[in-house]
Amino acid sequence: MKALQTTFFLFVFVPLVNSAPPIQQESLQFYEYDTDVTMGSLIQQDYEMQSKDIRKDGTNVSLDTSLSLQGDDSEHNVPPTKDTNLPTCLLCVCLSGSVYCEEIDIEAVPPLPKETAYLYARFNKIKRIAVSDFADITTLRRIDFSGNRIEEIEDGAFSKLLLLEELSLAENRLLKLPVLPPKLTTFNANQNRIKSRGIKANAFKRLTNLAYLYLGHNALESVPLNLPESLRILHLQYNNITTITDDTFCKSNNTRYIRTSMDEIRMEGNPILLAKHVNAFSCLRTLPVGTYY
Repeated sequence: MKALQTTFFLFVFVPLVNSAPPIQQESLQFYEYDTDVTMGSLIQQDYEMQSKDIRKDGTNVSLDTSLSLQGDDSEHNVPPTKDTNLPTCLLCVCLSGSVYCEEIDIEAVPPLPKETAYLYARFNKIKRIAVSDFADITTLRRIDFSGNRIEEIEDGAFSKLLLLEELSLAENRLLKLPVLPPKLTTFNANQNRIKSRGIKANAFKRLTNLAYLYLGHNALESVPLNLPESLRILHLQYNNITTITDDTFCKSNNTRYIRTSMDEIRMEGNPILLAKHVNAFSCLRTLPVGTYY
């Protein structure tokens, strides 16, 4: 009986030279703020942006979110750099009226889409805010510039923002306050270098919707004048306030006057003994936080 012979054939698959490597998915993190709370709660979300392959002249190239085209790895091997000259919605994240430009080292306010309502530009290197930055953006309701290097704000920079309700300039280098838009409900200028002469006498008087005012960790020598009746929370802790008067919070000529909206005043960390000014608090429902003896 003849032996059964089996022949094996070995097939070798050789990849084409010009075949592109598999597309990798990149995970990009961004922050979304809850617009239903006072200052916005930070919600971190991950979303994936899949690169697209473009076939041109028989060669595959990859298009990433910065529109940087890369060819063969054997060509120019340049280390990646942070390009701050990209269009705003490629440099930042734009989502249904909100622009997120956080921690991207920008040195100026980027051009914004005209429908922008919420701008978050925290932790950058912005030094100056100009009138032209918001001249055509009348839809803004919230701006957050916390953690920048802002030293100067041009007069009228916020004058056309008639819908603006919340403004944060915390953790900057301001010596004085700009003119504030009339519908503000929340203003945060904590941790700057503001002195009393840097706040105009009527800076807050016409802000009839202002409920939250944060001026802690500055260099104020006195409590700002003409605080609006709408004010609920006032933070003045760790300044250089040495005195207050009977008219600072109350009305010395009206003993029946009660400031009904005021819920909290913080004055700890100031070189003032509050017990020496008891008449200054007669219209308040709760005493300020601070040193009494």
